Amino acid sequence: MEGRAHLQADLRAKPFLRVLEGETQNPPPIWLMRQAGRYLPEYREIRAKVPSFLEFCYAPALAAEATLQPIRRFGFDAAILFSDILVVPDALGQKVSFETNAGPRLEPILSDQDFAKLNDALDLARLSPVFETIERVKASLPAETALIGFCGAPWTVASYMIAGRGTPDQAPARLFAYRQPDLFQRVIDRLVAASIDYLARQIDAGVEAVQIFDSWAGVLPAAEFERWCLAPVQAIVAGLRLKHENARVIGFPKGIGPRLEGYASRTGVNALGLDSSIDPVWAARSFGKTLVLQGNLDPLALVAGGAALDEAVKSILRAFRDRPHIFNLGHGILPETPIRNVERLLDLVRRGS
Repeated sequence: MEGRAHLQADLRAKPFLRVLEGETQNPPPIWLMRQAGRYLPEYREIRAKVPSFLEFCYAPALAAEATLQPIRRFGFDAAILFSDILVVPDALGQKVSFETNAGPRLEPILSDQDFAKLNDALDLARLSPVFETIERVKASLPAETALIGFCGAPWTVASYMIAGRGTPDQAPARLFAYRQPDLFQRVIDRLVAASIDYLARQIDAGVEAVQIFDSWAGVLPAAEFERWCLAPVQAIVAGLRLKHENARVIGFPKGIGPRLEGYASRTGVNALGLDSSIDPVWAARSFGKTLVLQGNLDPLALVAGGAALDEAVKSILRAFRDRPHIFNLGHGILPETPIRNVERLLDLVRRGS
């Protein structure tokens, strides 16, 4: 009973969690994807202390500091764990590195022999620094600030595992799935199981909600979207709730347009992240008010500032004012974003509609 009372107290104290439970608030809570990042001088200062990005992700003191920096500066309603989606293939035994100005590099999976080199299950010991980061952040957050964990969706993570790098249209993974569908299914299944274990352990460590990022969901045709995007996320949500019955899950399938309706109804997510291409008025009319919507300011409007930013923010607030809504961007904050524009955004949102 004491534990349940504590959870209820946390829920009442944190606007972000109250909205995730279905409450409508005006003004809405706000956090931003990639809110810890290169646009902040304090982030650039600590990033310079380690030679590689992966080492940064596995340095709990630095990763916790990166997570907390935007909370101290802006007072967002939620912090999101500072890490990367590719720690999962790393913990599955795939060689992962990050090259300066070139992005991630992985030893690509091209055959059954390559797949056989992966661990059968996620090496949670390899990820222990991530869980320590969560514990450090949780101990330092203000009482009103929630903590979000995350993972990449299997399709998006697999696209890097197959190609060995980021690509503009994910053609290597798409071709692989067409030519070797059984092997690709095994990769996806391995990632589903790993993602369930990873998210469950994040919740154990102290996160209060999790987001599943599917940044490349929009590149797939209908049948492939069904098999490689929708079904795996549905399996992750179901599997996670077998471990944590009340797990709060935000799904962010970027670029899927009208398919959002099927994604929301079938995956069982609590909240749906909207990218910047989605019309807020359409979204507000298309989804029942039991589904929380998150988003969806264009990151470039935040870079531009001025009247463009003001009008875009006001349009989103108007569209979602009568339903549960978490204000966010339609994708991650860009490194060239002026800090004064983020401050202006916070001021506009805090005023409400």
